[in-house]
Formats: sequence, structure tokens, C-alpha cells
Amino acid sequence: MPAETLTYAALGARLTISPKAARSLAKRLRLPRSLSDDGKALVSVDVAEMQYRPRPPGRRKAGKAALAAKIVTLEAEIARLEATAAGHRADFERERERADRLMIELLQATRAAEESTARLEGFLRSGGRAVGSIDSHGLAERRPGHLAADLVAADRKASGRNRRSSHSEVADEIVRQK
Repeated sequence: MPAETLTYAALGARLTISPKAARSLAKRLRLPRSLSDDGKALVSVDVAEMQYRPRPPGRRKAGKAALAAKIVTLEAEIARLEATAAGHRADFERERERADRLMIELLQATRAAEESTARLEGFLRSGGRAVGSIDSHGLAERRPGHLAADLVAADRKASGRNRRSSHSEVADEIVRQK
């Protein structure tokens, strides 16, 4: 049969497909095209020799069902990941609060060490004799051994190796009062 010149709508009617599908098919098969006098595209095709079989409509529905199942699976995965992220966020917040508490303790221990160091230096400058109170609690009048012990305890506390000394407790009380 000779080649016919058809519009996309006529080609679609012959093949029982939509005009859009006919246009897509003409592009895919690289059929020769031309314009008619009224501006519509014409396709030169031998319909009898064309080996076109439309896809069965059930295949698209099966594809939609598979996509719907995939979407459900992905939504479940998203929910699981959001729960995991919430758990990690809670861990992060807890660790941040812990780090803040440790930083405060470190600053307090550092202040206590600086105070003990200042008292010990003052004691050593005065030649080993207690010259009166340097602070309001009278801690500077202690014996040099206690001052050195407080200095060592404050240094250990700053490095996190020992428990609280009596001087650290007094320093903490001063900080709380401010």
C-alpha cells in the first residue's frame, strides 16, 4: 500500500491512540513530516507496513501499584529515620548540657586554683609568716602545708583527677552568692 499523508489526529484514529501518542510515535520512528496549508503537521506513513502495537493498559496500572508500594516503603523509612534523628537530637542536647556543666566546674576549679596560688605566693613573699587575711574568709592564715595541699587539689580538680577540696567548696559558695 502506498504511503498516506495524515495529520496526527488521523494517524491516532487509525492506530487507536491519542493524537499526542501519534505525534510521539512519528518522532520516534522519524517519519517524514510536512505542513499543510492550514498549518497542521502532516506525516507520510504506510499504515499497513507500520509495525505498531499499543501497550496493554494493565501494565501502567501495575506500574502505579508498584510505585504506590515503593512510596509506602519510603514513607516508613522516612518515619524511622525521623525517629532516629529525634533520638540523636536528644543525645546531643543531653551531651551539650553535660558539657556546659563540666565547663562551669572547670571554671570554678580554675578560679580556686588561682586563688590558692595567689595565697601561696603571698605567703612565700611574706617570708613564711602569716600576715593577716587576704580574703574575707581568713583562708590565707592557714599553714603553708594546707595552702600547698589546696593548690594541688585545685590543680587535680581542674584536670579532673580528684574530688573536691574544702577550699573548692568555699569557692563554689562564693560563686553561688554572686
